[in-house]
Formats: sequence, structure tokens, C-alpha cells
Amino acid sequence: MKGSLGSRAHRFILLFIGLVAMFSACAKKGPDPLQALTKYDVIWDSPSRDAWGTMPTGNGDIGLNVWVEESGDLMFYIGKTDLWDDNGRLLKLGRVRFKISPNPYLQSRRFLQTLRLRDATVEVRYGEGEGLVRAQTWVDAYHPVIHVVVDGGRPLDVNAAIEVWRTAPYELPTIEVSDVHFDQGIPGSQHFPTIVEPDTVLTGQEGRIGWYHHNKKSVGPALSAELQDMQGFAQADPILNRTFGAVITADGAKKIDDLNLLSPMARSHHFEIYVLTRHPSAPQEWLQAVDETAAALRKTPFVRRLQAHRSRWEEFWRRSWIDVASTLPSDDTYVLSRAYNLQRFINACAGRGAYPIKFNGSIFTVPNPGSPGDADYRRWGPGYWWQNTRLPYMSMCTSGDFDLLEPLYQMYLGDVLEMAKYRTQRYFGHAGAYLNECVYFWGAAFNESYGWTPREKRTVVENESRWHRWEWQGGIELLHMMLDHYEHTLDEVLLGEKLLPFAHEILTFYDVHYPVDESGKIVMEPVQALETWWDCRNPMPEIAGILAVTERLLALAGDKVGEEEKALWERLHMKMPDLPTREVEGRKMLAPAEKFSTKSNLENPELYAVFPYRRVALGRPGIELAVEALSHRLDRGNFGWRQEDIFMAYLGLAEDARQYIVGRAKAKHEGSRFPAFWGPNYDWVPDQDHGGVLLKALQAMLMQADGRKILLLPAWPKDWDVDFKLNAPYKTILSGRVEQGKITELSVRPASRKNDVLILAF
Repeated sequence: MKGSLGSRAHRFILLFIGLVAMFSACAKKGPDPLQALTKYDVIWDSPSRDAWGTMPTGNGDIGLNVWVEESGDLMFYIGKTDLWDDNGRLLKLGRVRFKISPNPYLQSRRFLQTLRLRDATVEVRYGEGEGLVRAQTWVDAYHPVIHVVVDGGRPLDVNAAIEVWRTAPYELPTIEVSDVHFDQGIPGSQHFPTIVEPDTVLTGQEGRIGWYHHNKKSVGPALSAELQDMQGFAQADPILNRTFGAVITADGAKKIDDLNLLSPMARSHHFEIYVLTRHPSAPQEWLQAVDETAAALRKTPFVRRLQAHRSRWEEFWRRSWIDVASTLPSDDTYVLSRAYNLQRFINACAGRGAYPIKFNGSIFTVPNPGSPGDADYRRWGPGYWWQNTRLPYMSMCTSGDFDLLEPLYQMYLGDVLEMAKYRTQRYFGHAGAYLNECVYFWGAAFNESYGWTPREKRTVVENESRWHRWEWQGGIELLHMMLDHYEHTLDEVLLGEKLLPFAHEILTFYDVHYPVDESGKIVMEPVQALETWWDCRNPMPEIAGILAVTERLLALAGDKVGEEEKALWERLHMKMPDLPTREVEGRKMLAPAEKFSTKSNLENPELYAVFPYRRVALGRPGIELAVEALSHRLDRGNFGWRQEDIFMAYLGLAEDARQYIVGRAKAKHEGSRFPAFWGPNYDWVPDQDHGGVLLKALQAMLMQADGRKILLLPAWPKDWDVDFKLNAPYKTILSGRVEQGKITELSVRPASRKNDVLILAF
């Protein structure tokens, strides 16, 4: 690989300098993305054995895992982004079964199940001709309601049944790694048992059925504050008295019992399932909120709600696309394009809720043999690791999915930041804020990361865990992502109300926390380079990150702040030493840190200068140092959170990036039927990091931006034809077509930006 990497990089530099491009600012109208999208619909011609055969859909907050059992019953699990239980675990709400009588599948054995991406609907067809029965399931794009519509050519009964598994209190028998009550994932090291509390099935209802979960206890802020010496931070408990559940209704339906609702003989049936979370709320208050929600929705005719739902999804798909041409479904390019579109769809189905996307399964987990808790189990538990959480979000600016970034900001710029400011003052006695790598959704560090040692016996004020003691660069990286967002949208509200206040806290911490040497350069020690290198000095992610964000702040907002704030950016930029380098067998390359010794994990922090911080990339100095670092990386792979695919794209290594990203697109979870359920890899199924890297890598192969410059085809294989529409900085949209390595159609809006586009031709 070493030879191909080096020669490829030098070749690309020459191409960049000697750029010759064919360009048209006003291309002819391109393909209809909605029509092109249909070839990536997922279609099955047989039912599934179990929940591993599910299709995902959702509305950004509520998610469904839909499948049809071999009996012909239509089933789905319901997930939601805010179903936090008493133990701080993100649960599934429950499971629902729809039984159609007479059974259309047993009568004909004709079957077709389709995930229709255009409107996020799962459609099941039983039989054909006059015996055709069609069942459609979707989650309203704008409202907390699931629709199930069953139509047939003859009258049918349809029964909806609630299936709950949390029916009585029980102790979680095995560890959910990094769960609230455990110490460093060691079996038997519970500080107290994790008791899973039961759901409650509604009784006394007329013409409807339902159930809910109500948190009567909490392992939230009080526990972590007591342990972590944070009692002075005032915070409402986000777990206690949280109530969530669902109510199932249908016109003319009859309640058989508290778990079964029958829609009697008719040719058409329409079930609505209202899914709601309220906090704080008593169960009766929650049920009243459900009633009010249902009454409000029914004021709008169903046809109008359906039209709005479809329009919302059409708007989503028209924002951007990458459609790599293929001849057969077995082609690498088809598998890759399908993976790109399906993963972006999964992000959209779970990315508009109250909390960020969970990297370890999102809201689409299903039961795993050998794991407790039915579909509630997820390896690595309920918390948020920044290094994992960020990856589904890295592609969203380029795809134009800016609305999906809001839950990430809401959590990290809310409780997490406020607690970080208090923690910094409490622990270190100075201003600013650092973000812990691992946090619960209410902002506290993981208890097992902080450590269970009594305060009077502790030897460090920071986390006792050496994996996360000084892993703080997430604040810099989130700031860099926000700068990408602002650079793309020029949203002054985002800049003034979120980005600049956050930048002040993060950069103030680095300005005051570390000393400088005799030359005025910062000395960050002791620190670590991600989880991999412990006991470092001046790690690459922090050095590259601070250089990048301060340079970008000065360029993008230097005239929008006072002199004191601008001086902070300038001062911190001047404090940064050069990017760390090392020599291996006489060859110089980027290094993980200025000094590093103890290797404990599998990351390549030296390449953070390439991505996410883009200090070394096409058109920038030092690219040969990055190519050597990539060639000599100690850990390799194209699965899970590994991001070599992205590094290769930003270094212009088209062939290497092709091999890695195609391999990634083919690496679905063996047990899952759905082609874009990845994992478990390092995490869980479906692995959102695996798909997140795929999205960003494919985008970066096709287009990159550096300030006002837009680079097209920086790492694009010559034999891949593609139709595309992507978002670039400064409110710019590029769309066009590539054939045989050349741009044959290109539209740039606004046209004034066309001179900033550089096409890297072969």
C-alpha cells in the first residue's frame, strides 16, 4: 500500500496545480431524484423468521422496526429518542402485532414487502388480483402518530395486539457495558442491582388500548452529583416522573380486552397509534396529553396530513443526492449507492428527536440471542461517547440536513456545557469548559469513568478511568463542526447564540489551563491522544483542532466580535506549536503527539490533522507527511468507527478510498436482513458509526471544500459515473453528472461561486 499511497498523492498534487476543467454554470435539468431513488427501495418476496428481518422507518423521533412473521402477521417494535427509563437506559416502547383474518398470506402465499424510501412507508402486499390485501405502515412526519392502513378486495377483520415484555420487576442479569451502576465493565462489580421496572397496561378504556412506562425512581443527577462532587450544580432530574407510552385507536374498533383491539369486517381499516413522552408527568396527565394530541390532530383531515407527510420526505430527498451509476444490483457501485441512501434515510428517521442519535443501535435495536432485556439491550449502554456520537453527523452539512444537527446542539450546548463550566470551576478553579468524552444525557460523566473511590481517598480530581481521564478534545471538534454549519448556511443566529458563546468557553479553558514554555508555546501535559495514547505531551487532535478553529473563527467572525474575544483567538493560535511529527526508518510523518508512550486503543490520532481538522489535505502543505502517517498507521480497518476511508479521500487517494468504502458498504450485519444494518463491529447493531463514516467518505471522494474553494472529484475513481447534488459553504449548491472521470453537466448556485470551483480531472 505504501507505494500506491505515495505515488497517488504526488500525482494528485500535480493535477491540482495544472488544473484544466470543462465547466458550465447553467447545466440542463438533471434527473428526478425521486424517480432515481426507487431503485434503492428494499423489496422482499417472503416473510421473515424473526425480528432480525425488520425494515426501519420513522419520522425523526419515533422509529419502527417492521417485519412480517412467517404466520403472515404484521409486526413492529416502537422506538423513540427520549424513552429513558428509571435506570437511564434508552428503551423500546413495546411491540405491536396485526393479525388479518382471513389470513391472506396462508391463502395465497403471494407476498411482497417494500420499504418505499420516497415517503418512508413500509408496504406489504398479500396475494394478487381480486384477492390482493395491502397493508401500509408509516410514522407521520410532523406528528407523534403511527399509521397502519389495511385494504382488501373483500371484507377483513384486523386485530391489533399489544405485546409487552416488561411485565414485572426483574434484576438485569448481565452487564450492559458502561451502564450506570457498573465499574469498568467487570462482571460482578455492581454497586447495586439494576432493577428493570414494569410497564402498565391501560384498563377501563373504551374503543382503544394502550400502555405506558412511568419512572418512579431515578439513577440520574442526584447519584452522579453526589459521587462526582457536583452537588452545587442545580439541575432538575430528567428521569424521575418521566412517562411514555402509546394508545392504539381505529374507527369503529372494538376492544376485545386490554391488549387487543379489533377493527371488524370491512374492506378498509385505519389504525392510529399515538406515541407520547411527557416529563415530568403523572400517568393521568400523560393520558390527558395523549387525548389532547389526538383531538388536535383530528381537526386536520387525514388526506391533508398524508400530503404534508409526503411533501416533507420529498423535500428531504431533493436536498441532495449521490447516485453512482450501476448496471446490476450486484455491482459495487449499486451496493455503495444503496448503502449511502439507506444510511441517510436511517439518520433522518432518528435524527429529529429530543436527543442525539445513539451510535450503538440508534432507535432500531432488536432482540439479540444471548442478551437480556429483549430489544432494550445495547452494548455500551445508555451514554454518549463523543468520538462515536459525532460520526453520524459529519456528513449532514454536505447533504443539507442541517435540521438533524439540532438535537446534537441541544444536548451538548445545554446541560452538558453548563455542567462542564461548573465542573471546570469546581475542579480546577478557573473559567472555561472542557467536555468529557463520556456523558449521560443529563451532562454528567459516566460514574464508572469518574470512579467509585470515596472522595477522601481519590488521587486525581479528574476521571479515575485512564481511558477518559484527559480525553477532552470533543469540545474543539464540536466547535469545528459548528463552524462547518455556519460556513455553509451563514446563519447569524447560529453564530451569535450558539457558536460564539460555545467557542468562548472551550477556548478559554485551553488558554488558561495549560502553561507555556520559554518560547510562548503551549505545553499540554499530562494529556492523552484520544483513548489510544496515554501520558502524552501536545497531542495532535488538540494542536490541529485549536489551530483549525482559531483560524476559521478569525476568518469567519473576526469582524463580529469585540477586541477581547478576537485577542483570545489570536493568542491561542500563536500558542500552538507545529503539528507533531516523527521519523520511522528515516521517513518523516505526522505523529500522534509531541511525546507519546503508552498505547491502549486502536485509533490513529495523528491523522486527525487530515480529518476532521483538515490542516493537511489536498491543496495544503504537508500532504506527504500525512500519506506517510497513513502508510505507517498501527491500526487498520474499514468497519465501525474506523475512519481511514475518510482520511484516504481527503488525501486524494482514489483507489485506496474505493477499496475501503466498497468493502464497508458490503459489510452488513450477517444476522440482519436489511442491507444497511451494520455491526456490531466495536459497538452494536445497527452500528451508526459504520454508516456515518460511509456517508462522509463518499461525499469527500466527490467534493471537498477549503474556505471558499470547492474541489470536485478530489478522490473519485475515473470509471464511476455519478449524478449528484451537494451543499457547499457559503450557501452554495452544486449538482451535475460525471462520466468517465469528467464533469459532463454542472450547475452552481449562486452562479457567482462558479469561479471558486476547481475540477480535479484525470
